[in-house]
Amino acid sequence: MNLTKRLLSGAAVATVALVLVACSDDKKEAASSAPAATTETAAKAETKPATDATTTASTTAAPAATEAKPAAATTEVAQSTAAPVKVELPSSEGSVDAAKLMEPGALPEMAIGDANAPVTIVEYMSMTCPHCAAFHNNTFEAIKTKYVDSGKVRFVLREFPFDPRAAAAFMLARCAPEGQYFPMISMLFKQQQQWAAAQNGRDALLQMSKLAGFTQESFEACLTNQKLLDDVNAVMQRGAKDFGVQSTPTFFVNGEHYSGDMSVDVMSALIDSKL
Repeated sequence: MNLTKRLLSGAAVATVALVLVACSDDKKEAASSAPAATTETAAKAETKPATDATTTASTTAAPAATEAKPAAATTEVAQSTAAPVKVELPSSEGSVDAAKLMEPGALPEMAIGDANAPVTIVEYMSMTCPHCAAFHNNTFEAIKTKYVDSGKVRFVLREFPFDPRAAAAFMLARCAPEGQYFPMISMLFKQQQQWAAAQNGRDALLQMSKLAGFTQESFEACLTNQKLLDDVNAVMQRGAKDFGVQSTPTFFVNGEHYSGDMSVDVMSALIDSKL
């Protein structure tokens, strides 16, 4: 059995447990003890991410007060001014040496934004983690537009796969044409349910990859690249060992450690507090 099939096959139950650990905000397991997505573990796991519950808030508008004037048919519309909503900043879980955090690792850094921006955000993520997908689908683009494109933030993505299928997705993003890493990550997160929960992960990822310009041959070549797999795992192990990453997504904002998905308002407030 070749490396591609080993990366993408196995028992779904084993990987569901791994994904729940990867996305846990309670950090019930330390990531330093999490198994790397090697060809040995690849034969045993298959990913099926949990579904996030969505809470919808409903609002009821109060009727506007009107007053009738005997002499003229006029209507006064009551106007209300909403009080500004105070956003509570997330609690920092400590800090790391920012210079050490930014030292080169096993793979070239995948980053966007001005290298001299006053705020640097490093995100450790797993491609099969639904909380990571929620952040990238709902928050990332707004933060990019508001802060990265304006030169205020440099945003760095780092691989932290907790299962073989997540490792395979990262490998494909690394194999994408130059400049296509971030678009590939975005596409895979938007379509996460289509490939991460598929019974045949290999075929599902192949179809996703073809949308990004892969051929059957380039797809196979990427997923049979043992050195690339080893390097992806090395990025994860360094995050766990050197910086205490225990769950995904984990963010380091100018070296300050924060865990869990963030809304646009929360991350904006956090960035503004660092400017």
